Amino acid sequence: MSARLPLFLRGLRRPQQPPGPPLRLRAPCRASSGGGGGCGGGEGLLGQRRLRDSQVGSSRGQGSQAPPARDSIVREVIQNSKEVLNLLQEKNPTFKPVLAIIQAGDDNLMQEINQNLAEEAGLNITHICLPPDSSEAEIIDEILKINEDARVHGLALQISENSFSNKVLNALKPEKDVDGVTDINLGRLVRGDAHECYISPVARAVIELLEKSGVNLDGKKILVIGAHGSLEAAVQCLFQRRGSMTMSSQWKTPQLQSKLLEADIVVLGSPKPEEIPLSWIQPGTTVLNCSNDFLSGKLGHGSLGVHLHGLIAENDVSLLAAALRIQNMVSSGRRWLREQQHARWRLHCLKLQPLSPVPSDLEISKAQTPKAVDVLAKEIGLLADEIEIYGKSKAKVRLSLLERLKDQADGKYVLVAGITPTPLGEGKSTVTVGLVQAMTAHLNINSFACLRQPSQGPTFGVKGGAAGGGYAQVIPMEEFNLHLTGDIHAITAANNLLAAAVDTRILHENTQTNKALYNRLVPSVNGVREFSSIQLARLKKLGINKTDPNALTEEEMGKFARLNIDPSTITWQRVLDTNDRFLRKITIGQAPTEKGYSRQAQFDIAVASEIMAVLALTDSLADMKERLGRMVVASDKNGQPVTAEDLGVTGALTVLMKDAIKPNLMQTLEGTPVFVHAGPFANIAHGNSSVLADKIALKLVGQEGFVVTEAGFGADIGMEKFFNIKCRASGLVPNAVVLVATVRALKMHGGGPSVTAGVPLKKEYTEENIQLVADGCCNLQKQIQIAQLFGVPVIVALNVFKTDTRAEIDLVCELAKRAGAFDAVPCYHWSVGGKGTVQLARAVRDAANKGSRFRFLYDVQLPVVEKIRTIAQAVYGAKDIELSPEAQSKIDRYTQQGFGNLPICMAKTHLSLSHEPDKKGVPRDFILPISDVRASIGAGFIYPLVGTMSTMPGLPTRPCFYDIDLDTETEQVKGLF
Repeated sequence: MSARLPLFLRGLRRPQQPPGPPLRLRAPCRASSGGGGGCGGGEGLLGQRRLRDSQVGSSRGQGSQAPPARDSIVREVIQNSKEVLNLLQEKNPTFKPVLAIIQAGDDNLMQEINQNLAEEAGLNITHICLPPDSSEAEIIDEILKINEDARVHGLALQISENSFSNKVLNALKPEKDVDGVTDINLGRLVRGDAHECYISPVARAVIELLEKSGVNLDGKKILVIGAHGSLEAAVQCLFQRRGSMTMSSQWKTPQLQSKLLEADIVVLGSPKPEEIPLSWIQPGTTVLNCSNDFLSGKLGHGSLGVHLHGLIAENDVSLLAAALRIQNMVSSGRRWLREQQHARWRLHCLKLQPLSPVPSDLEISKAQTPKAVDVLAKEIGLLADEIEIYGKSKAKVRLSLLERLKDQADGKYVLVAGITPTPLGEGKSTVTVGLVQAMTAHLNINSFACLRQPSQGPTFGVKGGAAGGGYAQVIPMEEFNLHLTGDIHAITAANNLLAAAVDTRILHENTQTNKALYNRLVPSVNGVREFSSIQLARLKKLGINKTDPNALTEEEMGKFARLNIDPSTITWQRVLDTNDRFLRKITIGQAPTEKGYSRQAQFDIAVASEIMAVLALTDSLADMKERLGRMVVASDKNGQPVTAEDLGVTGALTVLMKDAIKPNLMQTLEGTPVFVHAGPFANIAHGNSSVLADKIALKLVGQEGFVVTEAGFGADIGMEKFFNIKCRASGLVPNAVVLVATVRALKMHGGGPSVTAGVPLKKEYTEENIQLVADGCCNLQKQIQIAQLFGVPVIVALNVFKTDTRAEIDLVCELAKRAGAFDAVPCYHWSVGGKGTVQLARAVRDAANKGSRFRFLYDVQLPVVEKIRTIAQAVYGAKDIELSPEAQSKIDRYTQQGFGNLPICMAKTHLSLSHEPDKKGVPRDFILPISDVRASIGAGFIYPLVGTMSTMPGLPTRPCFYDIDLDTETEQVKGLF
């Protein structure tokens, strides 16, 4: 084969170096009976038969004009492509474009030519080799796979002419169609938008060879014979752009001889039938042959030089076309990189028509028709195989996206926090949604909102929905608030499986001998006895280096089989996603089948599960599995931690959580993207949405975009935990903080009367009261100072209500700026949507572009007590802390167990900076009591309990479920917030 390669290609061969990725052979390759072919009779190098340079030389005959310096032209194109690619790779070192060729038939020479050219330019190439008799459906199936393969940047077809149907050609994605055969690329070429399309390499090769031969095309008459489809259209178009007059003809046209007489240049698009004599081609005519069958002798040879001014043979055209295809590939890679790194989304935003008075949240949500989620996904740069669609308006996003975009620069990272919450509500979720609506729909800035998934408990209890509100919310809000894609149910199932495993293990250890227990844990199945992988891991942890179950000594069997859990140390509780106060304290194991083993236990709300905290902080499936295995459920009777891994349940937990780990994609009322993922409580956990949602969003928005994520409750709780826990886990650095406040809440912090849900507000909250506002701004000022502890610029977002007066609004903004806020902006998103938050969006953009000097509040290597004291004094303003004996004992135990270097997650009331919910404003000189200390080892933090903290909310006298109903005819939800 090497002997037949042109000298230029032989010079490119590097036998010792593997030629890119291995060929992907779908089926054994056989010789193609129909030859190969590009569209319409031999489009391109792909599909030609083997080059026979010796035949080409003899066919030119004595006296024929030598072709132009083909090798130098090809080398120039390849060298140029290599230089452009090198420039791209300087900024993107791991980037290497891949050309895929779908080949139906056996043409190994073409594979080698393509491989050598691609290797010289620095590209990868892969062949998908199909049988020559592959059906149209089989070819299209391969095309569709390549279309969605993000690793492939160009696709070419090396199939028979008969296989080039419109369905096959237009199955190609235009952006990967480096041969320019799709209707979209041809249409752009004809329309004059050559810079926006890929042009047929064969057509370009024809023009290049003529111009390099010194042929002036202006005014020349061109005859294209035997070409079809894309080749015919592209050749004619390019000639016409150079001032030539073009004609097209098939071989059996009656007027062919007369047309040949008129032609200055003839382009052969398919083999010349034997019955057509060469004498029809006039002396002095330049002939270019794009036909694959020229080398088989069908054109005839021996006297060509007598008749023709010059013959540019098919291997001249095809070799240059192969080089130009490589050039198209480099252009494709450059476009792809540009789209990945700098593209503004071509987002179709939804229009709002705000009403006054503002209807209920559910009415507003129902009045807007969301885009299909697959359309939204495509608009923001997701590939079809990167989403899993749930219904029409929500989808899960696969983590493979992070690998695809690993070299993409992150966008700006913005946190929304708030002042100390009051029953009046501050509107952090609403501000978060309004801000991204303003950025994307009104300022044309790529932006993403990342929100927590609401618990069913508050939805049916006292709070109602959590999708934002008014004209700044996530839609459909009923789907957002009810089940979503089942993540919380998966957490509930996994949590309770682990709880069942704990008590079951204690029961079996209490009622069986070491030998019986060991035999049941490692049974003989079909005569074979072996350890499972998780049991082998336990053996390794115990220092037992044996893999044969029969080889363990009796002592080793007992050590392996018995966890010796101390029931009084069990910290793992069962969970339920419903507010049920009667499960706060229960007795389990009262059935006679439990053989007298009973104990006191409790239920927590599902989102309080450590598995929820793990989900929010993990960064991969493997990391989640490790974290789940590390979760400590109790201590043994020697004081050592017992983990989920010890119980053998890690793999099962991971299986239950394998889909929950994928963020959920939804949209705002204005059609901008939102990730809804994870929902840990902020008073008993870290209260932030998932690290994975933030990381994926930061890649999708690009370097100039923004990701806005929300922390639960006030800045003293949610924001502090975001910085000290979430940012440590993720490695992400925030650029700015938006601190949400309302005039009404500030009045309460200033000494305003108490508020009861469902009771009309007193006049202090509905009428102007400058003094109350001024007094209450102490809380706002304190929260600004807390943010400044971390070196991040703060923008105050004043969520305006219709009862707020201009004097009150101006006072808050002025006092906020005096306290050190970068800016303070009144926001009207609730009543008009993103348009009402444009000023805030501009302020956030300016602050984020100035850069932050982010720092953690404490070093995790400090003793646990010192870390707790640092948070209490620097953040809450406490004079000191007071540890109960139980808390001190737990701290000593966790430190001895090796957990003392974890960050701290304070479990404290959200209603006050202190531990007393009724202390508003800025309490001073108080001692912060630490009643207990617990550990979430899988999540990766120690959580002290400040006072008494309930992990299971209760239902009020009149829960929200009184108003929630379903229209059984339309299936529409009613009364949800």
